[in-house]
Amino acid sequence: MDKATNLILNPKEYKGKWNTLFNNDNPIYIEIGMGKGDFIIEHAKRYKDINFIGIEKFDSVIVRAIEKVPEDLNNLKLIRMDAKEIDEVFDKEIDRIFLNFSDPWPKKRHHDRRLTSHLFLKRYDNLFKKEKEIIQKTDNRDLFEYSVISLTTYGYKIEDISLDLHNSDYEDIITTEYEKRFVALGNNIYYLVAKNSD
Repeated sequence: MDKATNLILNPKEYKGKWNTLFNNDNPIYIEIGMGKGDFIIEHAKRYKDINFIGIEKFDSVIVRAIEKVPEDLNNLKLIRMDAKEIDEVFDKEIDRIFLNFSDPWPKKRHHDRRLTSHLFLKRYDNLFKKEKEIIQKTDNRDLFEYSVISLTTYGYKIEDISLDLHNSDYEDIITTEYEKRFVALGNNIYYLVAKNSD
């Protein structure tokens, strides 16, 4: 199988029917800002009964991810797009969103660009099939604190949280390429699981 078949060039055509592309009704998990793909590729390898979609807006980065995808990995698709268009691509079919080491947009005037801002949480509303679930990892404490407030204000409940993921009792952590580098430098990795059943 040609690795390029994992890359979906016309994602808006599958809105509301991604299960037909995977040819099953398994849960769909997406990672927004997948970088070079280490995290989502490893998930797809381990959890064959879940479908994964990695989203990345930079061409040069997604090319690196495509090069890493094993040829027999049928439960993984990759999309090159900006997260601002996400509600044009999915409709009530996603079970989980991963946000790993998203751009922290440190300047206050840019906070609406953060992937946990109310603007993005509103975009995500129509993506989820039933219960909304967002899992976030970051090394940026300011972004993490902002996310906790933004998510809870929006109606999410923080189900799990760690202020130092790699020095905790979590086992078998699947890491991103950024994460490996940050952990090697001794940086804290902040982690949360947020759910909203409304």
